[in-house]
Amino acid sequence: MAARDDSVIRGSLITCLILLVLSIALNIFLYLLSDRRGTEAADAKQRLTAVQTTVRENGDKLTRLKAMLGQGSFTAAELEEMQTNVSGDPEMQAIEERFARDMSLFDANVEAQDRNYPALPEYLNIALRSRNEQLYTSQAQADSIRNDAEKDVENARKAQEIAEQNAQQANNRVADLDETYKKERERINLEKETTRDRLKVINDDLNKLRQVAAGEKRKLEADALRLLETIGNQKKRINQMASPQFETAQGVVRSVRGKTVTINLGSADALRPNVTFGVIDQDEARLQDAKVKANIQITKILDAHLAQGTIIAQPEIRSPIIPGDKVYSPFWAPGRTVKIALVGDIDIDGDERPDNEQIKGQIAAAGAEVVAEYSNDGTKTGELDSSVRFMVIGRAPTISADGPSLDGTNNEEAVRLFGLAKESANELGISIIPGWKLDQYLRTIDGTLTTPLGSGMRGEDFAPPSRRPSGRLPSDISTMYKRQTEGMQRGNEYVSP
Repeated sequence: MAARDDSVIRGSLITCLILLVLSIALNIFLYLLSDRRGTEAADAKQRLTAVQTTVRENGDKLTRLKAMLGQGSFTAAELEEMQTNVSGDPEMQAIEERFARDMSLFDANVEAQDRNYPALPEYLNIALRSRNEQLYTSQAQADSIRNDAEKDVENARKAQEIAEQNAQQANNRVADLDETYKKERERINLEKETTRDRLKVINDDLNKLRQVAAGEKRKLEADALRLLETIGNQKKRINQMASPQFETAQGVVRSVRGKTVTINLGSADALRPNVTFGVIDQDEARLQDAKVKANIQITKILDAHLAQGTIIAQPEIRSPIIPGDKVYSPFWAPGRTVKIALVGDIDIDGDERPDNEQIKGQIAAAGAEVVAEYSNDGTKTGELDSSVRFMVIGRAPTISADGPSLDGTNNEEAVRLFGLAKESANELGISIIPGWKLDQYLRTIDGTLTTPLGSGMRGEDFAPPSRRPSGRLPSDISTMYKRQTEGMQRGNEYVSP
């Protein structure tokens, strides 16, 4: 029983081994079969790609050939490419090169898409007819030119015959003119004698007229001299009217609050901070005779016609600044810089030495500008014009009776320039003021500007400071009462219109 089971098991094992071997063999066969089929498929795909490429290339060639025959068109770039294109098809390359050469027969104004073989014969026929017509026209023109030339030659021959006849006639006329010339010369000589006699009479008349003209000239010169004197007098009157004595106040005080003052000048008047004004009583009619109450310096521009300033020179108690008072500065003008000229040596501190450099610094500090200066050494800087407001005259130069000094100068040029400067000022209408008047103007702005030093120093220039700058006596009023009073004053503060 056990032996039988073993034989069954061995039989089953042998059967399984046989099936396994058959399965392996079958798998190997199927693998080899599928690999061969894959290789065949790849080869078929590659052949298909090559066939498609060939078909596409043949299609492109067919399209280009059809375009050459008029079924399509080329661009200018494609035609140009055909002349230099190198392809793998020599036959197609030769066709394209020939096509490009043939298409170059068209005129440049023919578009590229209109160039093809069917259009070429028609274009060449039209061009040939046009050339034939041009040739016919040229031949006709040549015949016409030839005929005209023959006519011109014939006309020239006739003109030559006429010219020869005219020359003969001219020669005959020259002979007649020679005879006439001899007769005219005799007549002219006779007239010359007559003219000489008439010229003598005319010269006598001219001399008489010259005498009369000389008398009239002397009369006109006398009239001109009288008119010049009249013009000079008028210039003097104009200069007097234009002098600082006729100047008017430039602004009005609008409000006063402690040391702060507002005036009716502002940005529209080209006012700038740091300009200093003198305050004059509103009842003063003549500016040149008015007494300056105090000085204010502009600190802020508030509006087109409103500015704020600070009192820098306190007024007297009996003459306070009130709204309506006038303000004036000789060194400020609306919208422009005041120009000043200096002539000669100007001494303002009484030490007999020129203070020109100090004066120029003071003028600049006041906001004005020195635009011209005539020195006593004969030098001149800057130029005068009608925009100069003041010409300040100092000590005039003198000419030494002993002749030139050791350095070769004799002040003649300085004297000439001094007189020329005053004459120019009169002609231009410039106000001429002495040095002491300029000193007064500067003191009107700020007394500290012109305080002399050295030998010209005066004791009154260094007065002790006031112990009551506000003009009020000390008090022991309570702080609360002061605040209430100040509030009432702010509420009732008067502002000038």
